[in-house]
Amino acid sequence: MSADTVNATRPLAALTSGPLQGRVRVPGDKSISHRALMFGALSTGTTRLKGLLEAEDVINTAKALTALGAPIEKIGSEWHVKGRGVGGLRQPDGPLDFGNSGTGTRLMLGIIAGHDMTVELTGDASLSRRPMGRVLTPLQKMGLEIEGARDRLPLVARGSASLVPIVYELPVPSAQVKSAVLLAGLHAAGETSVIESEATRDHTERMLRHFGAEVRVAAEGGKTRITVVGDAELTGCDVVVPADPSSAAFIAAAAALVPGSDVTVEGVLINPTRIGFYEVLREMGCEVDFLDARDEGGEPVADIRVRHAPLKGVHVAAHRAPSMIDEYPILAVVSAFAAGETRMDGLAELKVKESDRLAATVAGLHANGVDAKADGDTLFVNGGRQVRGGGTVATHLDHRIAMSFLTMGLASQEPVTVDDTSMVATSFPEFLSLMQSLGARFGTSAGQA
Repeated sequence: MSADTVNATRPLAALTSGPLQGRVRVPGDKSISHRALMFGALSTGTTRLKGLLEAEDVINTAKALTALGAPIEKIGSEWHVKGRGVGGLRQPDGPLDFGNSGTGTRLMLGIIAGHDMTVELTGDASLSRRPMGRVLTPLQKMGLEIEGARDRLPLVARGSASLVPIVYELPVPSAQVKSAVLLAGLHAAGETSVIESEATRDHTERMLRHFGAEVRVAAEGGKTRITVVGDAELTGCDVVVPADPSSAAFIAAAAALVPGSDVTVEGVLINPTRIGFYEVLREMGCEVDFLDARDEGGEPVADIRVRHAPLKGVHVAAHRAPSMIDEYPILAVVSAFAAGETRMDGLAELKVKESDRLAATVAGLHANGVDAKADGDTLFVNGGRQVRGGGTVATHLDHRIAMSFLTMGLASQEPVTVDDTSMVATSFPEFLSLMQSLGARFGTSAGQA
């Protein structure tokens, strides 16, 4: 069955597949795509973007920025953003709908904070269940106002043209909170600093410099202080968006699990804050090589080659979570095929993603005969070289749960079914077609491929 003929709102089964072989390129990195659009809108002049992720989450950010007065259009293979400068966006005519995108919502709150306007932010059912309190707390200290005592969408936010700069220490590692505060800091007079005890994704710092902002990063008492100078002036520029390592992780995992596989994913972002999953794969015994490492637009990229090998269980310490927080569901699936116990610590963040990913992951493993449990913020998976499969997984409208368990089915003894794939389009619309191009098999039932 072709991926194009699958009704995305109905169950889909992943079937046991032969060796996966070939070279593919996954879509552009979602984190960088969001930021490139936003920074372009806050710049003067035109920003031209190549390789932008054309998935629902990113498109919703583009629509929101257009509604705020920064037109965005696709011309040929490029996306062009007509910037309005820091503080230059305007009151939208209606609510801004972010669909399923937590990143788009939280970062946009940082932008809205610096504008004298009132904006309603909405999202789908899944996003509306996700708490926004951690990002609202520092932004409200700077001057953002929220109608009512709400921390979930829909939210009505009122910004200010006179934000107060702050020094804010992150209570838990969060690149989204850090980025929102730094974005608000662009509009504040003086210097705004974020202090983090554990490193988080640094795309905002790198890209702000690329657009001309003054950003300083300094070690301070065992922690890191990131400072942005306010009243900033950003200048439109060209950005090449590298391939998303979180999307590539599903293909890498499939190659690691299906015997005889040898797959290369081209042009993948290998920023040190994003490659924890690949480091763990190596520790488990998988053959993972970064080929032709190079720099593109201020970010390191490489072609990632993954070959199947017998895997063993490992201990993944809590300090590694920020570098692979989105990859824990697929790592749990990989762990099911690894001999012995895999222990993953520090997973509190998984409970407030598109779903409670920790609970959804454990339930999906149980449905397919895998011994696993969550104890507080720790996940234990007792793996073996064979996984029975045969279960149906509740995705809870979570794209990463859907893709993780479809990947499981490619190597399990019996097909693995997920209850819905419609949400996969939020981050990786080409997931099924790229997997099929490498030899993966899917169908609407165990007997139909």
